Amino acid sequence: MTETDVNELSFEEAMKELDSVVQQLERGDVALEASIGLYERGAKLKKRCETLLKSAEEKVAAITTDAEGNPTGLKPVEGL
Repeated sequence: MTETDVNELSFEEAMKELDSVVQQLERGDVALEASIGLYERGAKLKKRCETLLKSAEEKVAAITTDAEGNPTGLKPVEGL
């Protein structure tokens, strides 16, 4: 099975794979070398999820509202 580049995964795909990695490591029935590979993959997946989540948070923070809390538009977000 070919590993997908972590940077090509959506948030949901990365979270699903990260959950799978954690479950495999928690079972403890994976050989040492495979465990190291899983841990490294998990670290990359975690970073991808954090990056995507931060981006989403910045987009939500950029939504402007009026006095009643109704969305009125977007303010520019640096880097996006």
